[in-house]
Amino acid sequence: MPCSGRAGLGLSGLAGSTMLDFTPPMTRPDGRQHDQLRPISFVPNVAPHATGSVLVAFGETRVICSATIEEDVPRWMRAQRVDGGWLTAEYSMLPYSTLERKPRDISRGKIDGRSSEIQRLIGRALRAVVDLKIIGQRTVWIDCDVLQADGGTRTASVTGGCVAMAIAFNKLFAAGKLKDFPIKKLVAAVSAGIYQGTPVLDLNYPEDKDATVDFNVVMTETLDYVEVQGSGEEAVFSAAEMTAMLELSRKGVAEIISLQKAAILTADRAAPADLASLAAAFRR
Repeated sequence: MPCSGRAGLGLSGLAGSTMLDFTPPMTRPDGRQHDQLRPISFVPNVAPHATGSVLVAFGETRVICSATIEEDVPRWMRAQRVDGGWLTAEYSMLPYSTLERKPRDISRGKIDGRSSEIQRLIGRALRAVVDLKIIGQRTVWIDCDVLQADGGTRTASVTGGCVAMAIAFNKLFAAGKLKDFPIKKLVAAVSAGIYQGTPVLDLNYPEDKDATVDFNVVMTETLDYVEVQGSGEEAVFSAAEMTAMLELSRKGVAEIISLQKAAILTADRAAPADLASLAAAFRR
């Protein structure tokens, strides 16, 4: 079903989910509870020339995600006569997105390893929930440009990329260019980690910098896992801590999915005046 105002999207609950009893002995840098997300918002249609776009904010992290539909497929698909279309992603951090200027990849002549890893993650996450045969001989380009980085840029990019993609497919569906809606489920991502000995949800930069364990979890709206990235930062973690981080992530993704749905369902009613909230977003 299309993610339009004419068709609602169901939100799965957290039935059977049980959090382990970790009593937080610390105060988070921004005062949140250990299981509390940062404020998350979506401003749709910020890139008029893209088929679908959104400015996603996870606290002070802000990323413009766009979906552009190209009426062609990669050469390898034509050569191998692969049915359907393709979806791919590109990710970049703008030079002024961090405290110290980050040189553009073009100045080094190649994409850095971190950016390459993240854009592959975005592509994998979104392809997991899209029926590529339905989109026909088209390529969907997902571009994620980080305006401001305060931790969690990859999870914000996956989450915003899904919203931008849904807005784009809604436009194609409304125009009669798609017979069926290609998104099988929404997908979102969130971070979790061990900070000062406590499992916490949605790390900002100070927490990410000092965390002993860092997880990035990608899940669908039915809370199935798409990808889990996790490692100890010169530390180890127990099975109980891993379970706690995954449970925090499930809780966070369920909340994020509900925000995604609201953004998608109202995107077609957004007016050009909504672009004024771009400036407002940076004054919060």
